[in-house]
Formats: sequence, structure tokens, C-alpha cells
Amino acid sequence: MESKVITLCGSMRYAKEMMKIAYELEVKKGYAVIQCVYPVDGITYEDADFPMLDTIHRKKIDISDAIYVVNIDGYIGNSTKNEIEYALRNGKEVIYHELAN
Repeated sequence: MESKVITLCGSMRYAKEMMKIAYELEVKKGYAVIQCVYPVDGITYEDADFPMLDTIHRKKIDISDAIYVVNIDGYIGNSTKNEIEYALRNGKEVIYHELAN
């Protein structure tokens, strides 16, 4: 069975949940998951070059078969909305994961 490559998209406010979802998708469903780099141990995005990160994330979408949109408590931010639009414009499948906290 060939594994589908998916890029995880969602708000960084749910980074811990997204890491768990990525684990489930890879270990239990066999997807090859591309994720964001999540800040840990006091590292933040305060010095991040957001236009560069956006470009990198779009590259991840480009090499994926689909995006997996993590929607927790009904929240999808502007960046994620833009990623969904980008994926659809480029013929990528969009898979939604909705979860109530």
C-alpha cells in the first residue's frame, strides 16, 4: 500500500494536539505526515520570519497529496484559511479533523 503524504495545517495554539494527531495519522493510519516545527522548551516564534515560514509551509503543501486541517473548538485562523485556499487552487485534497476540547 502506498502511503498518502499529507501536510498538517492548523493553529499553533493547538501544537500539542497537532503532534498527537500526527502520531495517530502515521502510526495508526499509515500516512506520511509533514508537520510544522513546534516551539518547545521556552522557544517561541517571536523572532520568526513569518513570510519565510509561509513560503516553506506552501512548499510542504506542494509536495503533499493532501492537507489535513486540524479544527479544534471550531477555530481555523487566517493562515490556515489561506493554506486551505492554496491547497484547493493547486488540486490538493483537503481532509478536515474536527475536535471539541
